[in-house]
Amino acid sequence: MDLEGAIPTSPIKKESWKTVLSLAYQSLGVVYGDLSTSPLYVYKSAFAEDIQHSDTNEEIFGVLSFVFWTLTLMPLLKYVFIVLKADDNGEGGTFALYSLLCRHARVCSLPNCQLADEELSEYKKDGMASNNNRSFWGSSLKSTLEKHKILQRLLLVLALIGTCMVIGDGVLTPAISVFSAVSGLELSMSKEQHRYVEVPAACAILIFLFALQHYGTHRVGFLFAPVVITWLLCISAIGVYNIFYWNPKVYQALSPFYMYKFLKKTQKGGWMSLGGILLCITGSEAMFADLGHFSQLSIKIAFTFVVYPSLILAYMGQAAYLSKHHILETDYRIGFYVSVPEKIRWPVLVIAIFAAVVGSQAIITGTFSIIKQCSALGCFPRVKIIHTSSKMHGQIYIPEINWTLMLLCLAVTVGFRDTKRMGNASGLAVITVMLVTTCLMSLVIVLCWHKSVFLAILFIFFFGSIEALYFSASLIKFLEGAWVPIALALIFSAIMYVWHYGTLKKYEFDVQNKVSINWLLALGPTLGIVRVRGIGLIHTELVSGIPAIFSHFVTNLPAFHQVVVFLCIKSVPVPHVSPKERFLVGRVGPKEYRLYRCIARYGYRDVHKDDLNFEKDLICSIAEFIRSERPECSIPILDSENDERMTVIGTSSSNLEGIRMHEDGDVDSSEIVGTSERRVAKSPEKVRKRVRFIVPESSQIDNGVKKELRELMEAREAGMAFILGHSYVRAKKGSSLIKKIVINLGYDFLRRNSRGPTYVLSIPHASTLEVGMVYQV
Repeated sequence: MDLEGAIPTSPIKKESWKTVLSLAYQSLGVVYGDLSTSPLYVYKSAFAEDIQHSDTNEEIFGVLSFVFWTLTLMPLLKYVFIVLKADDNGEGGTFALYSLLCRHARVCSLPNCQLADEELSEYKKDGMASNNNRSFWGSSLKSTLEKHKILQRLLLVLALIGTCMVIGDGVLTPAISVFSAVSGLELSMSKEQHRYVEVPAACAILIFLFALQHYGTHRVGFLFAPVVITWLLCISAIGVYNIFYWNPKVYQALSPFYMYKFLKKTQKGGWMSLGGILLCITGSEAMFADLGHFSQLSIKIAFTFVVYPSLILAYMGQAAYLSKHHILETDYRIGFYVSVPEKIRWPVLVIAIFAAVVGSQAIITGTFSIIKQCSALGCFPRVKIIHTSSKMHGQIYIPEINWTLMLLCLAVTVGFRDTKRMGNASGLAVITVMLVTTCLMSLVIVLCWHKSVFLAILFIFFFGSIEALYFSASLIKFLEGAWVPIALALIFSAIMYVWHYGTLKKYEFDVQNKVSINWLLALGPTLGIVRVRGIGLIHTELVSGIPAIFSHFVTNLPAFHQVVVFLCIKSVPVPHVSPKERFLVGRVGPKEYRLYRCIARYGYRDVHKDDLNFEKDLICSIAEFIRSERPECSIPILDSENDERMTVIGTSSSNLEGIRMHEDGDVDSSEIVGTSERRVAKSPEKVRKRVRFIVPESSQIDNGVKKELRELMEAREAGMAFILGHSYVRAKKGSSLIKKIVINLGYDFLRRNSRGPTYVLSIPHASTLEVGMVYQV
């Protein structure tokens, strides 16, 4: 298998303009809903601080200048022109950057990584260069990261912090978006009535929003883009009207000089108001996080030519209106709706609520996606993942996370009851994610793009200083709502790190206690026990060696199956693994032992099969390995630990020239090898599943291979038994108090309340055997 030849060209080159524009249209509904609704609360949050208003409009023009340059420098310059290029084979987001760094510097957090994984086509697709192309500083940085475990842990913690803040944003964005949209009711009712209507109405919309998640966004997704486009046209039209009607000279505020005048005049109050101005870029991270669903070009076109100009016009229109009504404090307090002409306020209110729901939907779906990535990379407990669409990749629903987000969202809405504190909380979450992205991007520039370290320093200094200014303005409001994302990040970070630490220690115990190959050879082909028909499938995290669980069976049970398969389902630091490279198959011990190792590899965005197709692909991969176990038919990959030769085998659907398996339970047992068939007569009352291996006619196989294939076929007919280890992880004697708390309480609680491996869920209970083992870590 020539892995280099399997590398496809860039998908952007293959896309026609019609496809690009279609993706750009769709991205408006999925990616930009949150960013598009920010005019609802930016001015309201910015002027929530104690700023002394004057007749000169310097405060209003200063805020507009900050909004304009923030939108220009952060989403447009940083994300559209720089960050979007740092995709991980088409995927984006915090963990995509971390995955990219893992492959270039060998700092992967996954314990069971193999050299064979580096032969994956997607592992190489991003143009990994040799050390000769790397500068002195780049090579020094790479070797430093690889040598020091503490730096690798810091890199992981940094990625986890960014991820946790995205989850926190998934709590805060629906709350502030819906609450701000509903706040328009204040203009049509008394203050007393509004106080009793606003919060219940927002909570009802939020409950409805989270209740719909079970059905998947694909059922209503076709409405997303029209809603957002209607909203953008609406706010840009209102903006143009306000500019020409109230103050055509508002364009002067685009000069950065007004930012200086604003800070000079307002001083501490103006600096604190930056936390509200920051909200104009909330949702910008979605451009990068949702990159996998679209393409770079489509996202760039949508933002540059539609979203960006619409938002600038909207903010200029609000500033033009406020510049003529700055004496009225209520105009600042109510925010967006006061600048809407009275005749169209109700239609705009309805559109705003729909747009807020769409924007919230995007961040909720993004939260589901990033938790799935964390779980795949061993940084989050396994949860139930439901794929809501058979056509759209990435459309998932996680019940536990959905209801947790809903409860937290309602708690924020009821607890705060105003956009000021919600904005403070949301602003800190947004800017923290951007800071993490900036830090990881600076490493990507050196390690992955092989650019000068001075370019990376310039990048982190320029964008980092801007983000640090906003971060300080948000952090100073800790007691006024900014504590919420910090508290959420601490909770989720603790969960992630405890799970990752426990998983790592458990794997280290497995490695230290695995059985040597010499012990297996001493038992002989029968393993010292009776070998009965059937396949024994032993699930293990080990990618080499014999797990301790197998020695428990051999020493305590009088019989075992004639075919034994050590199955390892692992994630690799790439978004997708091609079906042609799904399995690594090899032998454990001599051929007559009938012991096989099968490693199923998945990317962090791959869909794990949880039906009988996985079982079928597994058997076919072993059969294909048996057939092609010759030097000229495969590329053997040597495992240095136990001298196991692993061969890359694709799924049965991807390998058209490989062995296929056909199962039929309606006729008597028969065996088919090649194109000939030999029926074995059985009594009518003993009908059972018939298994056939269909081998390509061009294939020439010897008698030894036929015999082994026939044994595998008979074993499959007899059935499969699944042996799972039920682990009890405990901190070993002499461990510190912190380690005992983390392992005995934290990790044990998470393990008992998390789900097992995905494929195990479809296994009949009658075919499953769990063996308890105590892990002293």
